[in-house]
Amino acid sequence: MNLDKRLLAYIRSTRIAFILTVTIGFLAGVCTVFQARTLSSIVNIVFLQGGKLDDVTFPAIVLLILIVVRSILVWSGELSANQIATKVKVDLRERLYKHFHSIGPSELQSQHKFSTGEVTNIITEGVESLDNYYRLYLPQLVLAAILPLTYLVFVLQVDTLSGLILLFTAPLIPIFMILIGSKSASLTKKQWQTLNRMSAYFLDVLQGITTLKLFDRSRAQIKVIGVVSERYRDTTLGILRVTFLSALVLEMVSTLSTAIVAVEIGLRLLSGHFTFEQAFFVLLLAPEFYLPLRMLGIRFHAGMTGTEAANRIFKVLETDSSKRDVPTASDEHKTRPLLHIKSTTFNKIQFDDVYCVFRDQRTALNGITFNINSGETTALVGPSGAGKTTLVQLLLRFLEPTHGEITLDNTSLSRIPTDEWRNIISWVPQNPYLFNDTVEANIRLAHPAASKADVRKAAENAYAHHFIDNLPHGYDTIIGERGLYLSGGQAQRLALARAFLKDAPFLILDEATANLDPETALHIQTAITQLMKSRTTLLIAHRLHTVSHAHKILVLDSGRLVESGTHKTLSHQGGLYQQLVMAYEGKP
Repeated sequence: MNLDKRLLAYIRSTRIAFILTVTIGFLAGVCTVFQARTLSSIVNIVFLQGGKLDDVTFPAIVLLILIVVRSILVWSGELSANQIATKVKVDLRERLYKHFHSIGPSELQSQHKFSTGEVTNIITEGVESLDNYYRLYLPQLVLAAILPLTYLVFVLQVDTLSGLILLFTAPLIPIFMILIGSKSASLTKKQWQTLNRMSAYFLDVLQGITTLKLFDRSRAQIKVIGVVSERYRDTTLGILRVTFLSALVLEMVSTLSTAIVAVEIGLRLLSGHFTFEQAFFVLLLAPEFYLPLRMLGIRFHAGMTGTEAANRIFKVLETDSSKRDVPTASDEHKTRPLLHIKSTTFNKIQFDDVYCVFRDQRTALNGITFNINSGETTALVGPSGAGKTTLVQLLLRFLEPTHGEITLDNTSLSRIPTDEWRNIISWVPQNPYLFNDTVEANIRLAHPAASKADVRKAAENAYAHHFIDNLPHGYDTIIGERGLYLSGGQAQRLALARAFLKDAPFLILDEATANLDPETALHIQTAITQLMKSRTTLLIAHRLHTVSHAHKILVLDSGRLVESGTHKTLSHQGGLYQQLVMAYEGKP
């Protein structure tokens, strides 16, 4: 399906508003015709027939009513067009959010090479640029075809020659618009690419400003940002030059065409072959005849920006989902239909000869086979790059196995809807993401329907209630992007509060006590111990003392499972785990 068809497909959900917008625009055009007819009649009565006020009272009232009605129609058309654009933008953003959530960060970056800045730009500026396409350009495209024909019908009834002149000069406007538009399309694409790069670079600089300050390199970025901004400015000015040129040409064509009509009307009027009222009516309608085409030319450039943004948006939405096994309507007819989770309880999660090979042919996991039994704590240990993070991403469905299978009680995870699977998982990462919102909103993210009492109870279980109460506005305190106004321990406790609030049966913990002071680490460890009770837990261990009580320890090295057992047995086998323990304890 080409881009235009995909853009038009979104009109289906707003077809009533779109039809209403076009209908209102058409009725406003009809009002214009009757305005011209009424005004030409009033002028004829007053100036040529010597009529008095009483003779034009009724036509004047009709003219006033037509002006008011047309103003209301124009206003209503704008409101209706705004509804179309708003609905489409909301739908697109929801689709993008769901799509990004379904494919996960790893797939997004590996398949599309998207930076965070570009993703942000697509969701914000990209979707917003479609506003002009749906609100201005698309309705005007239909009106540019309907209104000139409507005006032409009325003109032909009055004067055939003027109607033919309008008919043969009208195509000049779209011809020039297409010729100039081809240049505008390439410039618009370049502008969008430049904006993406600039957004990505700006965000990278802002996120790394602390590091840049530490190395005294923050001021050096001023020149780089200046160069990037100047490049975007040059591209934008290039588009503006083409836009102004297009407007000039369209105005000139319509003005000359109107002038031709005026001259031929004037000559026939002087020769007595044409009445003044008819001539004035045609002369009033001539500029209105070209106006929809001129407006289409002007709005064409606004639509081009939206089209280029849509091209990138749809490329994102058309990510190959076959490897993601994202539940869709088409999946219902596959040979392996999706199976819904009927219960949150399970017996085991099985990794069966699982391989994970990235697109650059790097092997992250190499034939991993093990079980995660229900109610037990399974710990993952190993040096950096061993494959621990990749294994967790497979469990979270951010990645799919290249070979092998992950099953839940003999049911492949690929057959379980992603959202249902993630609903039974609580994930507490080492660096939890906190949003620029209140403490309560950040905790409630795990369970949006939870009551305030439930949020408070979760915070108490995570040993977070005390410090929250001491914040300026308690649970209503804004904590800043990424928990800017909180310490590392406080942010970690909010992440644990989320896990308590979600109350999922399967818990994935990425060493929550790393890089914390001993007292804070003790509080968090106590909360984690309580959280792990009666739950199936997968623990990624960086501090080996936290895994000593695990039911099973899995030792990874270079993507392979090299050892498996308890702390007691592995500590005396002379393998990698024993080496890690000795290194952790500082023994030679």
